[in-house]
Amino acid sequence: MAPASLTRNIVIFGETGAGKSSVINMMAGQEIAHISPDSHRSTLHWTEYQITFENGTRYKVFDTVGLEEPRLQTGEYLSAITNACGLISTLKERGGVNLLLFCIRGGRVTATMQSNYRLFFEFFCEEKVPLALVVTNLERETRMEDWYTRNGRYLEKYNIRSAGHACITAANVLDGRHRDKYEASRGVLRGVIEAHCNGSMEGWTGGQGWLASFISKLVEFVVGRPKKTDIIGILTKRCGMSKEVARQVVREMEDENQS
Repeated sequence: MAPASLTRNIVIFGETGAGKSSVINMMAGQEIAHISPDSHRSTLHWTEYQITFENGTRYKVFDTVGLEEPRLQTGEYLSAITNACGLISTLKERGGVNLLLFCIRGGRVTATMQSNYRLFFEFFCEEKVPLALVVTNLERETRMEDWYTRNGRYLEKYNIRSAGHACITAANVLDGRHRDKYEASRGVLRGVIEAHCNGSMEGWTGGQGWLASFISKLVEFVVGRPKKTDIIGILTKRCGMSKEVARQVVREMEDENQS
């Protein structure tokens, strides 16, 4: 077993209204994340929280803004590149990513969910970090797990795959009828995190050519075609790269698109 003193890093993501803040508060056992819309923050912008479970296991949770639509405008794409540079740099300093938590609201599976899954699991983490699905807003289900039984095939249809899942309600202001579901949900959520957030393994930090690969993959979501000069400008002005390195990243990106 990994030592409790080791901090594991979790990136939690999803659309506005998926319940990320409530899930973070449930993990912490107290209100540390204020519930507010992500609409004023750009894709991949993040806020850090420190959480310690009762058994002494420490987690650093990165509450990260996902996509609100399946597609990005050019300006949103450039902002996402800026945020991705900052997030990967911060994660490297903290020891890398150990787990992705993908929050979705119980209901139908959508194209935006698929885009968020691809953005974080495929593009940002290159399919090298375990992902657990957290389905929220299920207090009206007789058995919350029934949602997954009914909808698992739709997740498969959208190629959304997870190492584990938690079907929960994270709303802690429920009346007495649902209070027991909240308490049960907390145990289910923590169990999934402990099962799949392996602190004994080195966190993923990106590798050689990661940025060029991320930028080139993300273009798939962009309406129109971003200019190379705009990308170079973002990399030099906001990501702190020299022009020479920024041009090299763009060349690598073009090579990847052609391969």
